[in-house]
Amino acid sequence: MSTFEQQLIAWRRELHQHPELSNQEFATTARIRQWLHQAQIREIDFGLKTGVVAEIGEGDRLIALRADIDALPIEEATSVPFKSLTAGVMHACGHDIHTSVMLGAAQLLKAREASLPGRVRLLFQPAEETFNGAKQLLDAGALEGVQAVFGMHNAPEYPLGTLRTKGGAFYANVDRFTIRVTGKGAHAARPQEGVDAIVTASNIVATLQTLASRTYSSLESVVVSVTRIEGGNTWNVLPQTVELEGTVRTHNDRIREGIPTRIRQVIDGVAAAMGARAELIWQPGPPALNNTEEWAEFTKAVAAESGYRVEDAGLQMGGEDFAFYLQQIPGAFVSIGSASEFGLHHPGFTPDEALIAPAAHYFSRLAERALSTLASSGQTITSTLTHDAESL
Repeated sequence: MSTFEQQLIAWRRELHQHPELSNQEFATTARIRQWLHQAQIREIDFGLKTGVVAEIGEGDRLIALRADIDALPIEEATSVPFKSLTAGVMHACGHDIHTSVMLGAAQLLKAREASLPGRVRLLFQPAEETFNGAKQLLDAGALEGVQAVFGMHNAPEYPLGTLRTKGGAFYANVDRFTIRVTGKGAHAARPQEGVDAIVTASNIVATLQTLASRTYSSLESVVVSVTRIEGGNTWNVLPQTVELEGTVRTHNDRIREGIPTRIRQVIDGVAAAMGARAELIWQPGPPALNNTEEWAEFTKAVAAESGYRVEDAGLQMGGEDFAFYLQQIPGAFVSIGSASEFGLHHPGFTPDEALIAPAAHYFSRLAERALSTLASSGQTITSTLTHDAESL
C-alpha cells in the first residue's frame, strides 16, 4: 500500500471515528481545513457555518468537485477498530469515504497545479442528509462561475472497481410526508366507545401502497414508503392520535406534483370511513438528479481510461441534493462500487476502503481533463452544456 493510500485511509478513519450530524460538522470542518492548509491549498471564505470551499489553479476556466461531509443519527454496529466514538451517530452513508476521496484528488491536483489549464474548486459540503447543504453553497455564491460540477456516491451493491452513471434522470425526486390521525381514545376493552386511531392508521398504511401498484403505470418509478408509526403509551388504552411518517420517490415530475393530492384523497377517505380525521404535512425535498448527457459520457470515458469497469446505471430511487447544482450548472454524478455486505444507512455498513485511492486518482484526472476539454472547445461547449442543463 502506497503512502498516499495510507494517508487517505487514515483521514477516512479519523472522520469515521468522529461523525457529526448535518449542520453540526464543526470538528469535521476544522479537520478538513487543517489537512488542506498542510497541503498549501487555498481556502475561499464564503461565510459558511460548516463546510469548506477550496481552490487549486489559476485562470478563467473553473470546474468543481464536491464531497459531502455529514453523518447520520444511527448507532454503529460494526466491529471495525475505528468505529464511531459518538453515541448514536455514524457515517453510515460513506460521506467519510467521499471526503477522503476528494482530499486525495486535491493532493494530486495540487502537485500538478502549475500545469492545470484552469481552476478546480473543491466543495466539502455540509448537510446532504437533510438536503439543504447544496442550497447553502449555492446561496453563498460558491458555485458562481463554475462551468461544470462533478460528484460521487459510493454504491455498496456494486463490486469494487465498478463505476456506473447515466445521462439524464439518475437519482429520484425526494419528498417527505407526515400524517396525523386523530380518533377518540378509549379503554382497550371497550373499543366501541372510541374511534381507533391505530386501526385507521394501519388501513392508511396499507392503502397508500396501492398508489404505486394501482394508481400509476407499472412502467413509472414510484415508491411510497411509510417509515415510522407512533401512537399510544400503554397496553390497554386506545390512543387518541397516531402519527405516520414516510417518503415518496419518483422521477416523473408530473406524477410528483399530483401525489400529494392522491395521498390526501386516500387518508381523507380512510379516516372518514373509520370516523376519524387525518392531516397531511407535505415536505418537498430535492428534485431528481439529471446528469448532463455530454458530461455523463465524459465521466464514463475518463473512468474507462482510469481502469474502472464502466457500466450504464439504471434509475436510482435514492435522493441526492447534488441535484440542486445540476439544476443550475452542467455536470455529472457517478456511483462507485464499495462492496459492503450491508447497504447505505445500515448500522453494519462497511465500505471497502480500497476504493478511496483509485477514486482520488480518477477525480484528479477527471478535473484536469474537464478543464482541458473546456480549453480546447472554448465557448461552444460551455454554451451547449449550459443550454442542455437549462432544458432538463
